[in-house]
Amino acid sequence: MSLISSAKAGRTFFIADLHLADERPVATGRFFRFLNEEVAGADALYILGDLFEAWVGDDDDALVAHDVARQLRSLADAGTPVYFMHGNRDFMLAERYSALSGMTLLSDPTRVDLYGVPTLLMHGDTLCTDDTAYQTFRNRVRHPLILALLRHLPLALRRHLAHKARSGSESAKAVKPAAIMDVNVDEVVSVLGKQQAVRLIHGHTHRPAQHVHAVAGHTCERWVVPDWYSHWGYVVCDASGCTLRVQDL
Repeated sequence: MSLISSAKAGRTFFIADLHLADERPVATGRFFRFLNEEVAGADALYILGDLFEAWVGDDDDALVAHDVARQLRSLADAGTPVYFMHGNRDFMLAERYSALSGMTLLSDPTRVDLYGVPTLLMHGDTLCTDDTAYQTFRNRVRHPLILALLRHLPLALRRHLAHKARSGSESAKAVKPAAIMDVNVDEVVSVLGKQQAVRLIHGHTHRPAQHVHAVAGHTCERWVVPDWYSHWGYVVCDASGCTLRVQDL
């Protein structure tokens, strides 16, 4: 857990689950307009994972990877810091690409002082503790030795493995009860208490909403950031609080 301060008056944006790919130009175009029309001049942009549909390494030569890096670098160079937290689709994104795009990598979870409010940021997948099969897979594939091995494989093989993993994931989700793919509320309460936060912002579940939880006698809020498939959106916070915005793509 790390602590970052965001005390300057203004607005801070949170996005997740864009799943950008060369095959999804509409979402990519919408993202670039969002950066130019909404985020430019903001205090910060936090990307809470799954910016890309799949990320097999910083040597990825997909067109969308180059275009996104250029747009994010322009935003950062103009004075809006960009922070990135790994998701379950782009956990192999590393220092080379973050430097190219001007992003600062964050650990999951990260607690920030957001206009005076202790706010916990997560991708959200570790909150889905009822999905034990996924948690086992996640722990295995995120092991440093496995990550090092994957990064040394040929690019074509990494793409093949990523495709197989996505296909397997979709097949598994088709037969899983919907409830186990959402967050476990007890885990949410536990994490908020341990991290001493009164607000949680996360993605992953593709279920945009605002929730309220009682934690040790205190009322805490949880904001779920929308995905960018049939719709798009974000959470934006300022000194008065947060707002969830969802619009058709």
